[in-house]
Amino acid sequence: MESDKSNIEGHQNVIVMRHGDRFDDFDPLWVSTTERPWDPPLAQDGLVRAFGTGQRIRSQNGFPIHRVFVSPFLRCIHTAAEVVAALSAVEFDPEAKSSKDIPLIDNSTLKVSIEFGLCEILSTIFIKQEIAPEDGKFDFKISDLESMFPEGMVDHNVDMVYKELPQWGESVKAANDRYANTLKALADKYPSENLLLVTHWGGVSATLYKYFKDATKYVVGYCGSVEFRRQVLNKDDKPEEFEVVTSHGVSYKDHKIPIHDHVI
Repeated sequence: MESDKSNIEGHQNVIVMRHGDRFDDFDPLWVSTTERPWDPPLAQDGLVRAFGTGQRIRSQNGFPIHRVFVSPFLRCIHTAAEVVAALSAVEFDPEAKSSKDIPLIDNSTLKVSIEFGLCEILSTIFIKQEIAPEDGKFDFKISDLESMFPEGMVDHNVDMVYKELPQWGESVKAANDRYANTLKALADKYPSENLLLVTHWGGVSATLYKYFKDATKYVVGYCGSVEFRRQVLNKDDKPEEFEVVTSHGVSYKDHKIPIHDHVI
């Protein structure tokens, strides 16, 4: 177990990833038929894309993921559930398309926790006023969300960085600071572990902007992700700043060109 928790060559790796294809993009009328129009699930294409992303991370990244932190929004929970299924399956099956294709799960090394600091930006810029809760309160039943992961995978001993959701009307700057603070706090708390953070467009874009030092805006596709890395020598040393290693499905907003070449 201890060898599994050791980072390769003294580096900590963190992947920040957007959720998969949301259901209301495929069925716009769905919002008029549900009690929670601001919290769509994944479409089937999103489930397949999320599982495929987990397969890619497992087969191409060259390092294990030890912990997954996820926004409480349903589209992120569904994404994380498919990704961890691909990551923790007993055998890697390149022909598998979703968690339903893998009956055996080894949940002894990968742990999952819900984190409010990774939630959507709570403002009318990202959630239309007409579908937001009238009282501005976004309620989540955490136990129901946790039950969507394999038994024994959720770590109930982890305290959230942000113990409450942001107030409705959150500014973009406040959200960007929240995303950056969440990444740093989680990485500092688990410096000997590699992390996967499943969040929203804003979370990927904000953390990329902080460490990429490029004053522009980005288009983050469904399941788009950025891989960060920093050197961590030992627990008594101050870790280095993160650097951006690569990205998948993230493009410059002005000309739609990927910021990194894709691995084929």
